[in-house]
Amino acid sequence: MTALRQRKGSKGKDPGPSVQNLKPDCTAEPRERFATGGFSWWTILCLMTGSIVGVSLGLLCCIYVATLHENDLWFSNIKEVEREISFRTECGLYYSYYKQMLKAPSIQQGLYELIHDNTTESKRTINILQRMNIYQEVFLSILYKILPIQTYLEPIYFYIYTVFALQTVYVIALFITSWLLSDSWLAGALSGVWYILNRVDTTRVEFTISLRENWSIPFFALQVAAITCYLRPQLKPIHQRVVLWLVFVSTFCFCLTWQFNQFVLLVQSLIIFTLDCLDFLTAEQVVSLYLIQVSSLLLVWLLQFCNSMILGSLVLSFIVSALFIKHFQTGLKTGGFVIRVGKLALHTLLVLTLTFTINYSAKKILQLKSDEHIFKFIKAKFGFGGTRDFDASLYLCEEAFGLLPLDTFERLAGTVLLYPYLCTLSVLFILLLLVALSNLSTNGSGQASREKEDSTFRMRPDVAYNLLHTVFFGLLAFSTMRMKYLWTGHMCAFAAFGVCGKEVWSLYLRVLHCNTKTMMRLIRYSVPIVILAFLYYKFWPRLMEEISELREFYDPDTVELMEWIRLKTPKRAVFAGSMQLLAGIKLCTGRVLTNHPHYEDQALRERTRQVYQVYARQSAEEVHKVLCSVGADYIVLEDSICYERRHSRGCRLRDLLDLANGHIMDGPGENEPDLIPATHPRFCEAIKTDMPPYSTLFTRVFKNKTFHVYKLKKLKKKNKAENGP
Repeated sequence: MTALRQRKGSKGKDPGPSVQNLKPDCTAEPRERFATGGFSWWTILCLMTGSIVGVSLGLLCCIYVATLHENDLWFSNIKEVEREISFRTECGLYYSYYKQMLKAPSIQQGLYELIHDNTTESKRTINILQRMNIYQEVFLSILYKILPIQTYLEPIYFYIYTVFALQTVYVIALFITSWLLSDSWLAGALSGVWYILNRVDTTRVEFTISLRENWSIPFFALQVAAITCYLRPQLKPIHQRVVLWLVFVSTFCFCLTWQFNQFVLLVQSLIIFTLDCLDFLTAEQVVSLYLIQVSSLLLVWLLQFCNSMILGSLVLSFIVSALFIKHFQTGLKTGGFVIRVGKLALHTLLVLTLTFTINYSAKKILQLKSDEHIFKFIKAKFGFGGTRDFDASLYLCEEAFGLLPLDTFERLAGTVLLYPYLCTLSVLFILLLLVALSNLSTNGSGQASREKEDSTFRMRPDVAYNLLHTVFFGLLAFSTMRMKYLWTGHMCAFAAFGVCGKEVWSLYLRVLHCNTKTMMRLIRYSVPIVILAFLYYKFWPRLMEEISELREFYDPDTVELMEWIRLKTPKRAVFAGSMQLLAGIKLCTGRVLTNHPHYEDQALRERTRQVYQVYARQSAEEVHKVLCSVGADYIVLEDSICYERRHSRGCRLRDLLDLANGHIMDGPGENEPDLIPATHPRFCEAIKTDMPPYSTLFTRVFKNKTFHVYKLKKLKKKNKAENGP
């Protein structure tokens, strides 16, 4: 719907900071310093240099994505309505609450309107703070009101600059993670440069600013960095307590800003569980990390007015089960290899059984159905039976929820990221298996522990955690493309660790029989410098060309529609239509909606399916009845949906509706034998004929090349009892 056109007479702009200043002068190896408790002037110099490089790379990334956003839309020169339309789909819905808070006469009134909202869903009053993760919009609006910045910074710029600034936090978090793993800030520099060069696969913040993942993933990266620090060997108890607080704060911020937090934390809790079973973590570390996850989720549950979806999450059930079984299985890590493997198998079976029992019971007690569409989607995605369920099919047909495309690996290989990543992953994964077998072969005694420390195969807990992190989230990215942004950023940090760390190189040098300190230092410092020089030579001209390309926002049909709605319809008018378009209508005009893109509510999903019957084969009377039942005054029909060609047959919205209704699909191709022909024409096509009964029930009040708006005619009640006295 929205197009970008080349700006006439465009010239290249100032490219901003250069990556050529990333030449290393020193590197830090602080583990030995931490062990002795002292810092030399050289260590301090390295820490300062690394910190400056890390912050510089973070700022460079922020400036880079902000420049791309400005150049793609000409954001500073377009009208306010065009700026708001550029917040696509659910992004517009989230930003509308920031705008709503700013327009409120007071902070208290704004919060009250969010808690008692009656414009997001017609005929319903809902608590937005309970249903959606919008505390970041609330916080920003309050901050904008109390800070003395209104005179020189527009609200929309304060919002987008904050999101872009979080990219700085993200890059710094990756920088710290790779630095901690490798004891070299060169690894941090390499991870930051890789993150920027692989922008297509590491972030989409420049065109989906308000998306929840752009708020939360930087905090998740901070949490991973804090966990990496917490698991470092020889960390003093006081430092552990400080780092645990950092883990808690970052976990809480991550959970508060994204509704998918429970699924991400479930993967992370499985990683912790695996490390615990393989004896890489102490009992204290495992319990501490579990409790931080639980406390963060419960705190968010309280802030979201006891959102039952959190209590019914699998991650809470899993952690409770793991802690409960762990408490009673005290002899889990004793005995020989066969006995320990048997105990672990039984332990895993008990934990999983108790997890599903608790989760099933919780959902029955809470009558929770908010996330059932996700499990239907997962079931259908992995081939556990076909489905005609409209909600599950809607996800299955979206490219973002499909398998990871193979061209992703071509792009990652083009920036020399994939090769060191795969080398590091394969070597360390084999080492992990050897260390795990060695751990399982011991009986947990002090003598065995000493034998384990003297063993040829060793792996630090922080390295083991990051290895399993990239494996688990890599599998998640393979299965669902949208989840790749949780993987690719950490992939940069992990590959940089492999290039600059001692673990992989020491194994290679042992094989070559030249594992000396001099050779180790030469390779660890020369290889990343060579890679950085190559990346600068190959990609710096491309970056300059990319940020010199100027375009402008161009979507006159949507702008015309929004202006017409704002000027020609009542302020309390109720609009029905596609979820994506209605989010923009709410943001640009403030009108009442029948449905919206935030899909985590069963009643809303059912209402959306009913409203979408305007694109199905239904009678005019049936569609009019459905729209009146949700309180609609106007219906907006889009030709791009009615005559959709973007998806293949079977995945067009009209096909999904036909299948859900049991009707034969349009066009050439096979249909399942139990489908029947519809008795009515497709509503979105037939209504344009303006023939009875369509003209009797609907009146067209607006039309352009993309949109058709019809006003519903209210039928007179025939029953005297209904008419009243």
